[in-house]
Amino acid sequence: MEKTCRALIVGDVVGRCGRQALEQALAELQWELRVDFTVVNGENISGGKGISRRGFAFLRQLGVDAVTLGNHIWGHREVAGLLEQEPGLCRPANLPPGTPGCGWRLLPCGGLQIAVVNLLGRVYMNMPALDCPFRTAQALLAEIRQHTPIILVDFHAEATSEKQALANFLDGRVTAVWGTHTHVQTNDARLLPRGTAYLTDVGMTGARDSILGVETEGVVERYLTGRPQPFVVAQGGDAQLNGLLLEFDAAGRARQIETVQRLVTLH
Repeated sequence: MEKTCRALIVGDVVGRCGRQALEQALAELQWELRVDFTVVNGENISGGKGISRRGFAFLRQLGVDAVTLGNHIWGHREVAGLLEQEPGLCRPANLPPGTPGCGWRLLPCGGLQIAVVNLLGRVYMNMPALDCPFRTAQALLAEIRQHTPIILVDFHAEATSEKQALANFLDGRVTAVWGTHTHVQTNDARLLPRGTAYLTDVGMTGARDSILGVETEGVVERYLTGRPQPFVVAQGGDAQLNGLLLEFDAAGRARQIETVQRLVTLH
């Protein structure tokens, strides 16, 4: 029987509650699902915006192989140094030229090499300096394929149409494309016609009784009054861990994709 690899992808980890949920649940989940490789989106892990050196170290200590980011990449000043120093930290590849770090990382998994790519969407993201994620991905493929056929793409984007469009653009040329950023897990995990695994959004890991990981009162007040309100990361109560499980072979062909949901009672 041909050997396959199983990757666990964990959705945006939001603040302390998300970290606690991950700390309590990840090891058991990796064992239960026979996970070989773990990717976590860490752009909300430190105070709800960005990733700190401490937040990155926390993920590595839990056995996370690759950490991807998103639009809150600059939430902590020290991230520039982290991007230059840490091979397991992947920033969006379509940020402007001269940005510290790299938009894709080549990481070992047993006898295999796995490429993890991070991209940012442009629709509704209010980041005018971004390059086109489609053309950026196209340019990267030839370089990456010199090293490995296993290519996993985290597309941090708002619009579902943009996520679906990129996945279809890359269908048959990468192993998997999944969306992050909206913090709500979608119900469309599937293999696309040419074999690429796809999920519109992985969801989030954080407080269950919240609005996208943020305390509900301030968000509701903002809609009621139209006035700016501070977004306070929700704490306490039960947490949720959202993710996806991906199975693929040494040739980079996706074999199976399914969503993962866990309710975590924090203690």
